[in-house]
Amino acid sequence: MRKLLKGFSFSLIFFTAFGCISNEKIIYLQNLEGNQPIADGDLISYEIPEYKLQYNDIIDVNIQTVDDLIEFGYNSRPVQANANMGNVSAQSGGDIYYMTGFSVDQQGNIRLPKVGDVQVKDKTLEEVRVTIEENMRKFVKSELFVKVKLGGVRYSAIGEFRRPGKFTVLQDRMTIFEAIANAGDLTTVAKRDEVLLIRQYPEGTRLHRINLLDRQIVASPFYFIQPNDQLYVEPMKVRETGTGENTAQTLALVFAGISSVALILNLLK
Repeated sequence: MRKLLKGFSFSLIFFTAFGCISNEKIIYLQNLEGNQPIADGDLISYEIPEYKLQYNDIIDVNIQTVDDLIEFGYNSRPVQANANMGNVSAQSGGDIYYMTGFSVDQQGNIRLPKVGDVQVKDKTLEEVRVTIEENMRKFVKSELFVKVKLGGVRYSAIGEFRRPGKFTVLQDRMTIFEAIANAGDLTTVAKRDEVLLIRQYPEGTRLHRINLLDRQIVASPFYFIQPNDQLYVEPMKVRETGTGENTAQTLALVFAGISSVALILNLLK
């Protein structure tokens, strides 16, 4: 019996030392050893390339004449259109442009009323705006105001997120930490130093590994999420071994095991 208890004592020490997750594995934005440190308050400059439209993107196109601007204002649509967009938002979980926007097809076109197909693939939003305005001037002689926006940033979060799923955020730009926060943050056992980012490019798809523990992520080209990005996060080995996420959980598991074995030994006497 003493040998058995001694064995469990060693097990208790082992699981306490190695079974829980250290803070170094879950704290974001650390100045990791071997990297150029970034001090608090340092200005981090970066160049964000203009996003170029790809297949399956959805854009919102708003075309107004001078008469429309006078009647509805610069930023307003007709009342009925606003009401319809609100209904779509309620039905589709916030993705208001799925029914009202224009999707980029496999040929890289969007189809506009009256104008027909407009090639938008590999073009920036400003280039698309100019193209649509040029096409509309064939039919409208008065002054035009054309506004083109992305129908939100769509991305997927799978794996060790507290709320995994597919999301649409109605803004033009979003950081990877905003995307993670929108999915409820990562679980304690998530591998924050090996996040897999699946990103679409005009020539195909590429996979990138990202270390969220490293403060250098802020200066990397993966700091900002792009439309149709996919984030996948694997669990740590602690999930596989079944030990606790922290010392309290690990101790609870060990003591539960000791209690179970002691009860069995008492029954066998």
